[in-house]
Amino acid sequence: MPPLLTLPIGQISHIPIICGPTAVGKSALALSLCKDLTAELVSMDSMQIYRGMNIGTAKPSNQEREEVVHHLIDIVDTDQDFSVASYLEHAYGVIEKLLKAEILPVFCGGTGQYATSLFEGIEYSPITVLPEIRQEITELYNLDNGDTAYRELLRVDPVSAEKIHPNNAKRVIRALEVYRQSNQTLSGYRDRSLIHGPRYPFKVFVVNMPREILYQRIDRRVDEMIMKGLEQEVSDLLKNGKLTGSTSIQAIGYKEFTEYFDGLRSYEDTISLIKQRTRNYAKRQLTWFKRMKEAVWISPDDKDVIIDSITLDYA
Repeated sequence: MPPLLTLPIGQISHIPIICGPTAVGKSALALSLCKDLTAELVSMDSMQIYRGMNIGTAKPSNQEREEVVHHLIDIVDTDQDFSVASYLEHAYGVIEKLLKAEILPVFCGGTGQYATSLFEGIEYSPITVLPEIRQEITELYNLDNGDTAYRELLRVDPVSAEKIHPNNAKRVIRALEVYRQSNQTLSGYRDRSLIHGPRYPFKVFVVNMPREILYQRIDRRVDEMIMKGLEQEVSDLLKNGKLTGSTSIQAIGYKEFTEYFDGLRSYEDTISLIKQRTRNYAKRQLTWFKRMKEAVWISPDDKDVIIDSITLDYA
């Protein structure tokens, strides 16, 4: 089927960012949109960047990648860490390349920090932290599972602390180590970066559906992942020493099966826990996206809303 719309890139009012909770149907919507607009899809998923993590991250199939060009999938190994700053560097490179080629980039994914950073134009601190300071803060966090570290963050950078969950070790440690290294707060650096605004015009569309239906879809998706061989995928990654990065090992499904192989719980309890944690994650995603005040909330069938917005806003 020929594309429905072919406009010069100069007649596109903004770059769409399609986000929402896991399993809501945003990827199918974005694929369909890309076909209609002769666009290319840019993944906005913090786990699909890892090679070898395919089933548990719901990566697009080979057929879907043949139908629509995908970017920022399979770009790093699972033993590497990948920051938001690294993602933005890659994303801006893709945008520049596609716009020069008169191709619209369509962003799609559920990683709220990626979406917010693009939409608001957040820049991340270039401060290099000395290894001894990082070790010191990490030991402080591990002392009592983050309680003391989080209280310290509340004292020195309450703005960052308000936005970071106490259990998010990576972000608590980062905020504290930046302060210890530079005597500057991470929130202050972010506020200064926002003065320049976003690099490109973006518009955020949040795909949502009734909570009960979403949770049913999540449970079905987990069952499908099990049938496709998630357990074996995790086993192979562990066997080959490929699941050692501090970020990749935390991915839902991979973390629980790693613990299952360590004998921490039964197979049935592992599956139930994956479903529960995925539902909890979806709830956190929705909470994040609700803070994006200019976002347009749509259903998985509202493709025309995005098309009209891209074209009619220009007119």
